[in-house]
Amino acid sequence: MVDVPRVPEQRRPASGNTPEERTEGHPPEVRTSRFSVLGPVRAWHGSEQLNTGSPQQRALLAALLLRDGRTATASELIDALWGEEPPSQALAAVRTYASRLRKVLPPGVLVSEAGGYAVRVADGALDLAMAEDLWAAAEKARSVGDLCQARTLVNKALGLWEGEPLANVPGPYADTQRTRLDEWRLQLVETRLDMDLEQGCHAEAVSELTALTAAHPLRERLRELLMLALYRSGRQAEALAVYADTRRLLADELGVDPRPGLKELQQRILQADPALAEPAAPDQEPMPTAVRPAQLPATVPDFTGRASFVDELSDILSTAEGRVMAVSALAGIGGVGKTTLAVHVAHVARTHFPDGQLYVDLQGAGARAAEPETVLGAFLRALGTADSAIPDSLEERAALYRSVLDGRRILVLLDNARDAAQVRPLLPGMEGCAALVTSRVRMVDLAGAHLIDLDVMSPEEALLLFTRIVGEERVTSEREAALDVVAACGFLPLAIRIAASRLAARRTWTVSTLAAKLADERRRLDELQAGDLAVKATFELGYGQLEPAQARAFRLLGLADGPDLSLAAAAAVLDLPLEETEDLLESLVDTSLVESAAPGRYRYHDLVRLYARACAERDEQPPSERDAAMSRLLDFYLASAARVYAIERPGDRTVDHLEPTEHAGQDFTDDTKALDWLHSEAACILACVQQSLGPRTLRRAVDLLLASKDLAESGASSLRYESATCAARDAAAALGDAHAEGRARVTLAQVHNNAGRFEAAKLEAEQATALEQTLRDPWTGSNALNELGIVANCLNRPDTSEVYLLQAIDAFRADDNRPGEASALCNLSRVLVTLGRTSTAIDLVRQGVAIYDDLGLTFRLANARYALGIVLSHTGRHAEALDQLAEALRVFVENRQRLWEGTTHYRIAQVHLRAGRRAQAAQHAEQALTTGFIGGDWMRANVLTLLGKSLDSLGQLDRARACWREALAIHERAGAPETDEVRKLLSPVAAA
Repeated sequence: MVDVPRVPEQRRPASGNTPEERTEGHPPEVRTSRFSVLGPVRAWHGSEQLNTGSPQQRALLAALLLRDGRTATASELIDALWGEEPPSQALAAVRTYASRLRKVLPPGVLVSEAGGYAVRVADGALDLAMAEDLWAAAEKARSVGDLCQARTLVNKALGLWEGEPLANVPGPYADTQRTRLDEWRLQLVETRLDMDLEQGCHAEAVSELTALTAAHPLRERLRELLMLALYRSGRQAEALAVYADTRRLLADELGVDPRPGLKELQQRILQADPALAEPAAPDQEPMPTAVRPAQLPATVPDFTGRASFVDELSDILSTAEGRVMAVSALAGIGGVGKTTLAVHVAHVARTHFPDGQLYVDLQGAGARAAEPETVLGAFLRALGTADSAIPDSLEERAALYRSVLDGRRILVLLDNARDAAQVRPLLPGMEGCAALVTSRVRMVDLAGAHLIDLDVMSPEEALLLFTRIVGEERVTSEREAALDVVAACGFLPLAIRIAASRLAARRTWTVSTLAAKLADERRRLDELQAGDLAVKATFELGYGQLEPAQARAFRLLGLADGPDLSLAAAAAVLDLPLEETEDLLESLVDTSLVESAAPGRYRYHDLVRLYARACAERDEQPPSERDAAMSRLLDFYLASAARVYAIERPGDRTVDHLEPTEHAGQDFTDDTKALDWLHSEAACILACVQQSLGPRTLRRAVDLLLASKDLAESGASSLRYESATCAARDAAAALGDAHAEGRARVTLAQVHNNAGRFEAAKLEAEQATALEQTLRDPWTGSNALNELGIVANCLNRPDTSEVYLLQAIDAFRADDNRPGEASALCNLSRVLVTLGRTSTAIDLVRQGVAIYDDLGLTFRLANARYALGIVLSHTGRHAEALDQLAEALRVFVENRQRLWEGTTHYRIAQVHLRAGRRAQAAQHAEQALTTGFIGGDWMRANVLTLLGKSLDSLGQLDRARACWREALAIHERAGAPETDEVRKLLSPVAAA
C-alpha cells in the first residue's frame, strides 16, 4: 500500500470557514502581502520584496508564519528561537525583533495580542498553505480516479519548494520544522513517482529515482519504486541488482533485512509476474485512461447495405475476447467498400470499447507500405506514451504496446494492410481488445482471424446507394437508366459514389445522360470483372469527366511517391501559381479522386495513385512532361531544403556546392518555420530522393540528402534517411557517376558515425576519398577527411585522427568553408586532449567557438560548446565545462536534435563523475539512456559503463555489475576497443 504524505502540523484558525471568508476578513495591506517558508523566509508587499532583517528576525517571522495566524506567547517564541538555553535578555530581544519586523511589514500584518504576537496572512499568501491545499486537492482527485489531475497538482505543490525550507534560519523550532518539511516533500515526491509509474512513465522515472536513491540510500520506498521502474523499462537484471544492493546496505548500516514489500517485489520480478507489467488495479472504481484515443475516420452518412456483415461483425466485436477480425476483398479489387464497412462497423461497436479506438492506413497496396515500428510509435503516442519512453526496436515497441493496452478495452482498425506479417505486431493480443483489418488479400495465415470476403453490392443495395446520393426524385423518374448506371459501375461502391456525386453536382444532367456517358465499352460491366482492370475502369468514371487542366493535375501529381503533397509542392509539379493549383486540387477533392489529408495537404488513395500513373503513361503528351514534372518537384525540395540549411548554418559553403535548380523553393520567415517545414516534409523529401535516382536527376537527389542532413541527426527520420542514402550510393555506383557516389558515400559515412558503426563509416569515407582524387570536389574531399578523423578517434587511434583532421582543416580553409573549419577544429581539440596536449586543445576549440559565434550559427555553436565542455572537463575545469554543456543542451532541445540532447546528458554525467558528484552523474546517464544518443549501440555501452561507475561509487554494486555486463555484451559483439576496459571493471568482483 502506498504511503500517504503527511501534511506538516498546521492548524487553521477557527474564524472563517472558507478561503473567501478568511481573505475578506483582512484589511487591504494583509491581502496584498505574501510570504514563503519553502526556501528562504521572505515577505512581499505586492510585487516588492521586503527586507526581513537578521537571521533571528527571520526565525521569529517563521515561527509566527508556521502558526497560521494563531498567537504565540513570548515564552513560546523564546523556546522557538533558543530552546533550553535562552540568553538573559531573551524577552527584550524578542520585542526588538518584533518591533523591527512591524516597521518593515505592512500595517496590520504583525499584531500584538494577549501578551504575544501573531502574523495575519491572507488565504493563499503563504507558500506552505498553498502546498497543503494543492495536496488536499490532489488526494481528492486521486480518490475519484483522476490520476492525471492528481499528478499535476502534486507537481504544482512540489514546484513551490525553492531549495531548503527555512534556509539559514537558526533555532531549534526551525530545525524541527525543516526536518518535517523535508520529510513531507520527500513523501510528495514518492507519491508523484508512484503516479508516474501508474501512468506508464517508468523510463522517465528511472533517472530521477536513481538520483534520489543515491541521496537517500536507506529509504526503501524509493528503492522499491526504482526496482519497479527498471523492471517495466525492460531492465530486469538491474532491478534485481537494486534489491541485492539494498539488502547488503541495510545489513551493513542497520543490521536489518529489507521490509516484506521489497522482498515480495524481488520474488515477483524473479517470477516475471505478469501483473508487474502494468499498475495494479486500484481499490476504487477503475480509473479512466489518461489518454483516450478516438481516431476513427468519420463514417459516411449515406452508408448503405451490407446489413449481414454489419450484424456479424458487430456481434463479434460486442463480445470481444482478444479476437482479431479481418475484412478483406477478393482478388484485391479496389473500391469494393472494405474501409467504408470497417469504419461503419467500428462506429457501431465503439460503445463496447470505452477506452478508445485506434486507426491507421497501412498503405499496403502502395510501393512503400507503412512499417510496423512506425505505426506502433504513433499508436503509443496516441495512447499517452511519451516519446522518450518509446523504444527503438519493433519487438520492444510491440511489447510496450501490449503492456499499455493491458486492462483496457480498445478497438484497433488496421486499414489497407499488405499482409499478415505487417499486421501481427499491431494486434492488441489482450482480452477485451479487438482489431478490424482490411486488406486486398485474404489473410489465411493470420491465426485466429475471422475472415470475410467482401464482394460487390447487390443490385438493390447499389441502386439504394445511388439514390441516396443523387436524390429520390431524379432516380424514381429514370429507374431503368439508374439501373444501367450502377450496372456499368460493376456494383462497386466507390464507382457508384463517384458517378452519383458527379450527377448530383450537375443539375442540368439527367440520369440517362450519365448512363449514356457510361455506355463506352471501357466502362462496361464485363471490363470490371478481373483484378486491377476493374479498379482502372472504376476510376475512369471520374477521370473521364475531368476538365483538361484537372486531368493533367490528376495525372502529374500522382507520379510523386511521397505519402502526400503540400500545396506548394503540388504547385511546383504543375508549374502553376499557388491559387490556381489550389483550385484544381479542391476540384479533384470534390470528385473523390484526391483526398484532403489536412489543410494545404493532399493525398491519393494508393490504388487511385496507380491509376493516375497509368493515365500519365497513356495520356501525358509529350511523354517527357512526366520527367519534367518530377524534376520540378525535386528542384522544389532541393531549393527549399537548401534554404533551411542556409538559415541553420550561415556561411557554410555546402549550399554553394549543390547542383543548381531551375525552380524556386519555399520561403521561410524564421528558423523555427524552416525546421518545421523540414521535419514535416521528411517522408516526402526522402521518397523524392529514392524516386530520383536516374542519370538526369541523381546528382540533385544526392544533394537533397546533403541539404536535409538534419533529418539524420534528429532521430525521428534516421532510418529512412539511411535507406535513401544507401539507395543513392548504389545508384551512383551503378551509373558510374563518381561525383554523386563520392558525396553519397560521405553522407553515408556520417550516418554510420551517428549510429556508432565506425568500421562501416571508415570504409565509406575511404572510398569517397579515393573517388575525390579524380573528381576534385571540395565538398567530398573536406568532409570525407573530417569523417575519417572522427572515426579514427572513436576507434582509439588519436595519432591517425590528428593527421586526417589537420588535412580536413586545410581542405575546409581552401574552400573558404569556415563552419567546416570550425567543426574540424573542435574535433581535433578532442583528439589532442587524449594525447595530453590540453592547452592546444582548448585554443583550438575556442577558435571553433569564435568562428561559429561570428557567423551567428546558433545550432552549430552548440556543437562547439559541447566540444569545449568535453575539453574543459579533461582539464579539471568542471564548473566551466558544465556551463558549456548546459548551454549546448538548451540549444539542442530547442532545435529538436533529440540524439544530440541525449549525448550531451552523457557528457554532463562524465563531468559530474569526475567532479565526485556521483548521484548527479547517475541521473544524467539515465537521462541519456531515456532520450537516445549519437553513436548507437556503441554509445549505449559507454553510457552503461559510466552509469555502472556512478552506481558503484554509490555502493550499488550489483546494479553496477548489471550495467557493465550489458555494456560488455554490446562491445564484444562489435569488437570495440572498449571491451577490455569493461572486462577489467567486472574482473575484481568476478574474482571475489
